[in-house]
Amino acid sequence: MTNPISSDVRIGHVHLKVADLDRSVAFYRDVLGFEVQQYYGRRAAFLSAGGYHHHIGLNTWESANGTPPPHGHTGLFHAAILYPDRASLGDALHRLTQAGIALDGAADHGVSEAIYLRDPDGNGLELYRDRPQEEWPLDESGELAMVNAPLDLDALLADRER
Repeated sequence: MTNPISSDVRIGHVHLKVADLDRSVAFYRDVLGFEVQQYYGRRAAFLSAGGYHHHIGLNTWESANGTPPPHGHTGLFHAAILYPDRASLGDALHRLTQAGIALDGAADHGVSEAIYLRDPDGNGLELYRDRPQEEWPLDESGELAMVNAPLDLDALLADRER
């Protein structure tokens, strides 16, 4: 067995190929609320939460006017965006609802609560919040026991205001 990497390692950003830069920037900025940190010419943009250099990169270098890959092919399943708490995730759901964005699904995984959707280019997104580790479900032997239960979206929306 190899030695595991440091528990401090994090995935810093996702960089997506998109068909229309303006359309994608509008979705990530105006719907999800990320801030544009920099445009790189007219074919790429870098967005973040809280002034970080970038959490999301978008480019049309190889994909201008392109189409999503067909189902059944390899590629990105989804990028997951971690929200700091339930109220923030509820706010994200409110933003999506206000923008008329359809959800692919929503789930309570025991360790987290998640909303699933697609961006304008068909890229899968998971918007989620983690529960504190002491609340994670365990089986009889003390092993992690994640679940895939329905998420109460009305309660999540109500918690955004608390």
